[in-house]
Amino acid sequence: MSIVALKNAVVTLIQKAKGSAGTSESGGSESTPLLRGSNSNNSRHDSSSSSSSDIIYGRNATLDLENSPMSVGKDNRNDDSGSNNEKAKLGLFQSVDPRVISDLIIGLSDGLTVPFALTAGLSSLGDAKLVITGGFAELISGAISMGLGGYLGAKSESDYYHAEVKKEKRKFYDNSNLINREIEDILLEINPNFSDETIVSFIKDLQRTPELMVDFIIRYGRGLDEPAENRELISAVTIGGGYLLGGLVPLVPYFFVSDVGTGLIYSIIVMVITLFCFGYIKTKLSMGSGSSTSKKVTEGIEMVAVGGVAAGAAWFFVKLLG
Repeated sequence: MSIVALKNAVVTLIQKAKGSAGTSESGGSESTPLLRGSNSNNSRHDSSSSSSSDIIYGRNATLDLENSPMSVGKDNRNDDSGSNNEKAKLGLFQSVDPRVISDLIIGLSDGLTVPFALTAGLSSLGDAKLVITGGFAELISGAISMGLGGYLGAKSESDYYHAEVKKEKRKFYDNSNLINREIEDILLEINPNFSDETIVSFIKDLQRTPELMVDFIIRYGRGLDEPAENRELISAVTIGGGYLLGGLVPLVPYFFVSDVGTGLIYSIIVMVITLFCFGYIKTKLSMGSGSSTSKKVTEGIEMVAVGGVAAGAAWFFVKLLG
């Protein structure tokens, strides 16, 4: 999440907190800042004359016209129109979880490279049946291995997330002051000019909902998002399936020719086209409108070079040993 979006979320909660804090103070209660109690009186006196822009940008800050809400709104409208055009170009992919696309790219990248190198190496032995059999054996074992790796990786992320949530919940009930200091540190990272009263009001508002307080620390302090449901299974299927799909491409030509050398030539032609397209599309999906045509072409050429070097090395060493 960008710092602008984070600030907007914080400001929304601060405004709610200010309303609730004003109600409580009118009843005679008095708030004390958590870490800067010596300045609490000054903060309360200053708050009566400080404007909403002072709360957001600091009491002594001047309003920057380029960063004013009106100019930000205009920029957001321009950004929205650009993002809508980008989504229209991406079509189906804009509605897919970015993590799923990332896993698919990982599986396809390895699947297009490793089986291609293996089949190229086995083709130097001159036996088409050996190429197909060995290629399929590697393809199945590789897909299972990649899928298990994706499953374990996603499970580790999920375990770490829930462990952090459990730890923060324990802190909340054992030592709430420690949690308050963490939230204050997060707010001061966003804007060091936040007033004492603003921070205290924000924390008081969060304290009414412990789940929200923990979620705020996990999301903005730890930088963690809650894993999607069945994330482990989705990651395993996506990475393993991507590997299997990519690995089938270099094997296909050997089914239609009787001569291994001819099959290798056809496989190389197919893989050059496939690897280039994969590198081009991968860059377009990962970088979006920020990628130039030259960048996408360069990534496509790099994919061809990586696959070519791997296949050439495998062919050479198998030929040398055979």
